[in-house]
Amino acid sequence: MKKNLMTILSLTLALLLSTGCASNSPAPSSSSPDKVLLVVSFGTSYNDTRDLTIGAIEAALQTAYPDYEVRRAFTSQIIIDKLAERDGLIIDNVTEAMDRLAAEGVKEVIIQPTHVMTGYEYDDVVAETTPYADKFETFKIGKALLVSDADYDQLISVITEETKAYVADDTAIVFMGHGTEHEANATYSKLQQRITELGHKNYFIGTVEAEPDLEEIMALVADSGASKVVLLPLMIVAGDHAANDMAGDEEDSWKSAFEAKDYQVECVLKGLGQYPGIQDMVVRNAGELITP
Repeated sequence: MKKNLMTILSLTLALLLSTGCASNSPAPSSSSPDKVLLVVSFGTSYNDTRDLTIGAIEAALQTAYPDYEVRRAFTSQIIIDKLAERDGLIIDNVTEAMDRLAAEGVKEVIIQPTHVMTGYEYDDVVAETTPYADKFETFKIGKALLVSDADYDQLISVITEETKAYVADDTAIVFMGHGTEHEANATYSKLQQRITELGHKNYFIGTVEAEPDLEEIMALVADSGASKVVLLPLMIVAGDHAANDMAGDEEDSWKSAFEAKDYQVECVLKGLGQYPGIQDMVVRNAGELITP
């Protein structure tokens, strides 16, 4: 009897691991669903911000579209492997998630990325998922956060509302984006241009790995006459870049660089995914693909 019980427990654990239920991602239902909304994010190994950002976006999508089973996939295999080894969290990469959907006979699949722009990561999502299109009755891919002019205006409305408490004549509000060698890096300069056109002259948009870089942003802040700087990530999660490149105590962090110039610096470790307005934008993007 004990042997049979142990066998049953072992098989149950194996099933949980194979379906991803041992992770903190949205749990698949016990039976194969007809409709799945696969939320694809870069991912983060910072557990707290993952729950507050990616998790919050997924929860908002599940609330908005209860007829769909919301599932999670990450594009960063490094993060996936780290979470599995460190925390025992099992999260699918994009190919694993698509293989699972096809094997389960899911009929309708909506792929909704959480990427800020249509850069390399977004392109990879499209390239990895499109070959599976003929395996489903319905297959659609949602857009990134910033595509249309209306998207820019809506994001600006969200971030300026969320940070209005910091607005003052002597304060520069600086958002740090990731940056990319992809042509989509133009997103940052376009966002800067638009936020300035809308009258938010104390807001500055920079990147940690491309242009505009820290040196350019510091020059703009100096020209503004500010004596205080508020630093925030222009990324879905407040992960490694936010904690270290932006707010770290190392000499080359943005915080240290501004402090070295005698600015009073405040760091806000809050990813875009925490803002309800950003969650609403992702929900809207997915909704544009869902047939009434």
